[in-house]
Amino acid sequence: MKKYNKNGQLEAVICNNCGKKLVVDKGIIREGAVAFDHAWDYFSEKDGQVHHFDLCEECYDAITAEFKIPVDVEEQLELL
Repeated sequence: MKKYNKNGQLEAVICNNCGKKLVVDKGIIREGAVAFDHAWDYFSEKDGQVHHFDLCEECYDAITAEFKIPVDVEEQLELL
């Protein structure tokens, strides 16, 4: 869950799974996190809904470790 100040700058990110407050400095997340933004479509029970949530790296690792088919990981050749 992201929180922004009145100027639109990111001021907090909280893991929706464990509640951990992630480190944010000058509007930049300073630790591993992943954001999900998904618009559900016609063939779901959530048609017309958009879901947003954030996970810390530890929760992401714990959740994806339970997958029957592992996450497809690709190495980036260039880091910006």
